[in-house]
Amino acid sequence: MKTEIFYYTGTGNSLWTARKIAERIGGTKLIPLVLRRGGSFFCDADRIGLVFPVHIWGLPSMVTQFLERLKIDSAPYIFAVAVNAGQPARTLIQLKELLYSKNMRLGSGFSVDLPSNYIPWGGAISPDRQQRKFAAALDKILLISAAVLKNEELPPEKGPFWQNIIFSAIYRASLPYVPRMDRSFWADEKCNACGICEKVCPAANIVMQGDAPCWRGNCDQCFACLHWCPECAIQYGKGTAAKKRYRHPEVTLKDMLHQASG
Repeated sequence: MKTEIFYYTGTGNSLWTARKIAERIGGTKLIPLVLRRGGSFFCDADRIGLVFPVHIWGLPSMVTQFLERLKIDSAPYIFAVAVNAGQPARTLIQLKELLYSKNMRLGSGFSVDLPSNYIPWGGAISPDRQQRKFAAALDKILLISAAVLKNEELPPEKGPFWQNIIFSAIYRASLPYVPRMDRSFWADEKCNACGICEKVCPAANIVMQGDAPCWRGNCDQCFACLHWCPECAIQYGKGTAAKKRYRHPEVTLKDMLHQASG
């Protein structure tokens, strides 16, 4: 059975998750969900996986844009994994409804809890806590992989009722403003104009102008630019300078450059 997993990652959590699932399924191709070329993307796999982070308690715009372009042959088994920091809310239900509107069906949807990269609310947790989350995530990935191998039909996982109502409302209200939230990014005096922020941005939203990066109002809030800056020179607002950056320890800059190249 031909399996393809499409992934989108800002700091490596989703790529690591996709890799671990692919290792257990076997015969699986990993493809960056970020596609630079225009037009539709045709997929003829028998089994399709979507692995992505939860943004503001919902689907990242990168995922919805990808699904607008995805064309499939026949009726593959589709599974999804929403990577989050403990609050998946209604993200996978939202995905199920979006797929249905495009005559596609979500066979199963899973939530995986991994360290947060949303630095405005706090820096990286300690390495010990990270390792505990990785171990728990691996246990969950074993269950996910077993279900996917059998093409099990399972209801998408979701948060508690109050979370689904309140956080989903915040998501809907915030989504139109996300592209322009990059106004809070800036580079401090440690910036050496290496251009890594420009190269890793999956939205192609950053260009180097002279010796400094410039954000162009098409942000997806993945924070790749901030966390992958080797000098910790990228800041967001006024409170991130002293906060520890987070990148998944098994994901490299080369991996991120591969994703961004589409």
